[in-house]
Amino acid sequence: MAATRRKLLQSRQVGSLLLFLCFSVGGAATIRYSVAEEMESGSFVANVAKDLGLEVGKLATRGARLVSEGNKLHFRLHRKTGDLFVKEKLDRESLCGKADPCVLHFEIVLVDPLQSFRAEVRVFDINDNAPVFLNKEPLLKIPESTPLGSRFPLQSAQDLDVGLNGLQNYTLSANEYFHLHTRFRSHGPKYAELVLDKPLDREVQPEVNLTITAVDGGSPPKSGIAHIRVEVLDVNDHVPQFSRLVYRAQVPENSASGSLVATVTATDLDAGSNKAITYSLAQNPEVILQTFEIDPETGEIRLRGTLDFEATETYDIDIQATDGGGLSAHSKVLVEVVDVNDNPPEVTVSSVSSPLPEDSPLQTVVALFSIRDRDIRVGGKITCFLKEDLPFAVRPTFRNSYSLVTDRGLDREAVSGYNVTLVAMDTGPPSLSSETVIEVLVSDINDNPPVFQEDSYILTVRENNSPAVFIGKVHAEDLDLGENAQVTYSLLPPQSGDLSVFAYISINSDNGKLYALRTMDYEAIQDFQFVVKATDGGFVSLSSQVTVRVVVLDDNDNRPMILYPLQNGTLPCNDLVPRSAEAGYLVTKVVAVDGDSGQNSWLSYHLLKATDAGLFSVQQQNGEIHTLRPISERDPRMQKLTILVQDHGQPVLSTTASLNILLVDGFSEPYLQFRDPFKHPTRVNPSTKYLVISLAVLSFLFLLSVTVIFILHVCQKIKYREKFTVQEHFYDDCNFPNNLVQGGASGSISQPCPYDMCSATGTGTSEFRFLKRFMPNFPFPHGTGEVKTEAGSSLPPDCDRNRARGSEGHARISDDYM
Repeated sequence: MAATRRKLLQSRQVGSLLLFLCFSVGGAATIRYSVAEEMESGSFVANVAKDLGLEVGKLATRGARLVSEGNKLHFRLHRKTGDLFVKEKLDRESLCGKADPCVLHFEIVLVDPLQSFRAEVRVFDINDNAPVFLNKEPLLKIPESTPLGSRFPLQSAQDLDVGLNGLQNYTLSANEYFHLHTRFRSHGPKYAELVLDKPLDREVQPEVNLTITAVDGGSPPKSGIAHIRVEVLDVNDHVPQFSRLVYRAQVPENSASGSLVATVTATDLDAGSNKAITYSLAQNPEVILQTFEIDPETGEIRLRGTLDFEATETYDIDIQATDGGGLSAHSKVLVEVVDVNDNPPEVTVSSVSSPLPEDSPLQTVVALFSIRDRDIRVGGKITCFLKEDLPFAVRPTFRNSYSLVTDRGLDREAVSGYNVTLVAMDTGPPSLSSETVIEVLVSDINDNPPVFQEDSYILTVRENNSPAVFIGKVHAEDLDLGENAQVTYSLLPPQSGDLSVFAYISINSDNGKLYALRTMDYEAIQDFQFVVKATDGGFVSLSSQVTVRVVVLDDNDNRPMILYPLQNGTLPCNDLVPRSAEAGYLVTKVVAVDGDSGQNSWLSYHLLKATDAGLFSVQQQNGEIHTLRPISERDPRMQKLTILVQDHGQPVLSTTASLNILLVDGFSEPYLQFRDPFKHPTRVNPSTKYLVISLAVLSFLFLLSVTVIFILHVCQKIKYREKFTVQEHFYDDCNFPNNLVQGGASGSISQPCPYDMCSATGTGTSEFRFLKRFMPNFPFPHGTGEVKTEAGSSLPPDCDRNRARGSEGHARISDDYM
């Protein structure tokens, strides 16, 4: 129980020291607390959680911590309870000195979520420091002849406390000679003055002892004392006497600090302390006090600062000698500064001609300048030259004046400006020099033509472009500046005089951008070229030219065109297939071309529609139509096929071809007279129509076919077993695209597909014996005159195999479907 009471008593004592008078949460969200200094470590300050309106434990969960504005944190936070404690004993005097109020700032930071509260603790002062005199025993020497009412300021006492706890008053011990007068300073503590009330007499009382007490305003008050010893001085009736009225000295201006200038001496006829003489620099300007100093005992005058002959050539120094009784005498010291060569020559530029045209002639004046040496009496002769090898030279004009002139040609494109360093040097001793930089800019003239970035340009544009589409640009650089470097672009007419290129291309004269004026057609024009001229903006303009080639890129804008079977809609296109044909039998071939090029002309063939989709197939690469299975008696006689031909462009373009296939038991005339019941209601002999179409096509395309037909007609009159061959040859001069006779991935026919049909002549029905594919009779380099069949055997021109069958006459009809 006694221990509990002691703890309670201690807590009450600590609580009595806490001044919770200024607690508030201001509009600026600043929490303010107040504590007294000298509180022990661990003393309670406040509950932060309660003041912040947070529940107990929130500070711990949100990671609260204290952040001080200084480097040291004087408080600690108990995050579980929210209590704020003193971390270490607070000393207001060490924290804030004489500042009042003494406020310690810190922040309370909550991490999750991030939030900050400003807080401050004001540390109140307690009276824990007494006034102290730094000099505990001051000594005052007062002559006995001092008049009444004279005042003698005393040293102030120092009190580290502030406010009422600071220094308040002084008291003086009782005596008959002095009383104390307290005075105030605008800044600083109060101080006291001794006021003489009674004349002093050294013979009656040579020394007076006083006690001064400084008292503060604390409760209870504290005080400090000092013992003043007043020594009464004898009356001094002789003044000091100097050995000379004026002293003279010469000092070089480059003398080091501390160098001896002169020594003065004075004597006093008095005895004792009145005979002791002290020297001082009294009543002198500030510049002398900063330059010279005197030894108070020996009278030696020495340099304190530096001398400059060019600034001050002589100094007039007033010297005061004071004896121990306070009497003084004065003398003068005249110091003459001796000039030395310590100043380099100075260059003054009066005129600069900049910028300077790059075509300036030699000896053009660039700048005018003069040189001055402040040490003219000791510096000697001055020389001037350029520090670097530049296209300039220094030329003297008259005394100490010079001109800077051009010495070589200038080229702005190589060097656009110069920093010309002038060096001015005297002969000393010692030799000194200075450097001055003159900036000379070189102005441009039009001496460089525009230069294109490339020797020639190749641009591309896709056909079917929109008019006025941007296709590329040309660019030329001009090394000149300003208007001389402004490049204008234009199109030059070709030397042939053909101005059609201007209908295709236009150019932006400012930036060299090229535009296509009309829509390009790859099939009409694949490329063209023209000349672009670049001209600068100089007064005398310069120009250059470059060739531009424009390549037109193909676009997939042409549908495939069917060459065979003909799709003119007037005549039926029938193909005969014997019912005895096996699977894989070649029925016919669809031939198509595409006006585009490259991938856009690659064609593929697809069976779009068929009477019996399982009977025929189409080769995608070459358009050949084959049977998929043997033909049966149940298959309809008339087979209608629709073939889709499409290219590989983007987007894909396509077309369709329709053809009729007649399934026959044999190649006899009744089957050749078959008509299409859907398109041709009038009965037409099929064999006659077939021969007319063949002769018309062959006659139109090749003159050679006419010759062969004529020979066959003559052979029939002689009644020999003759043959006639109808062939179609596609030569390069027929202006057909090459992909009509090329194989590969293009999807076109790899080679012509002729068929050999032999029949007996002289009969009424023209019985067809067989239908067999054979190779075309194109000329070959080896010139053998033979045509190889698929099996590799040679087919002689006289068609001997027909004779073996016992026919009276055979005719071979070769149809090439291109």
